[in-house]
Order: sequence, then structure tokens, then C-alpha cells
Amino acid sequence: MAEANVAQEQKVELNIRLNPVGNSDQPVLSNFTNLNGAPGMVFVDFGFLEPAALEGLSRAARTGGKMPESLSGKLAVRVALGYDTLTALHQQLGRVVAGLQAQRAAPAAPAKGDGKP
Repeated sequence: MAEANVAQEQKVELNIRLNPVGNSDQPVLSNFTNLNGAPGMVFVDFGFLEPAALEGLSRAARTGGKMPESLSGKLAVRVALGYDTLTALHQQLGRVVAGLQAQRAAPAAPAKGDGKP
């Protein structure tokens, strides 16, 4: 009986340094995201909606008030990702969320010097 040779995928970690261009190293505040698919890629829009407008929407929804037909915000940045990069981002975000959930679930250790033994 012949044995099938299966190539195994190896993961290699590289130390990659991204050099900023212009002010690309400045953080962008976003409280809204939207995804749009296109052949071979996904566009991720990061936007900002005024907190007062979000609170107004929340209040209207709780009280049964009239909801606006649309809401305007600011497009902070649009990122185009290929499917491979989108998959890598999904995995990275999953690890970050899992770490944050583990931190939240862990009991808080008493601070040093709080007088407790």
C-alpha cells in the first residue's frame, strides 16, 4: 500500500517593523465599523459617530420614540484587506478578545500594601 505524502504547513514568526509614513503612526478613534465585500477583498470602514447622537438613539429606542432614517458620522479610515489578511486579522482579534475575557474572569489580586495579609 502506498503512503501519501502530505505537506505540512509550517508557521514562521518574523519580527516585522512597520515604518510610519506621514502621520500614519497616530491612533485613529473609531466607535463604528462597517464591512463591504468586493471580489478578492473586503473594505473595512472605521468611523466615528458623535456620542451624543448615539445616546439620543439609545434613548429613542428605549422610550419607543421615532428613530431617524439615517445618521451621519465621519469616516476615519478605510482599509482594504485581501482574504488572507482578513483571516489573519480575525485570528489576531480572536486571541486578543480571549485574553481580555480571561483577564475579566480572573479574580482581582489584592493590591500590595493594602494592609491585608
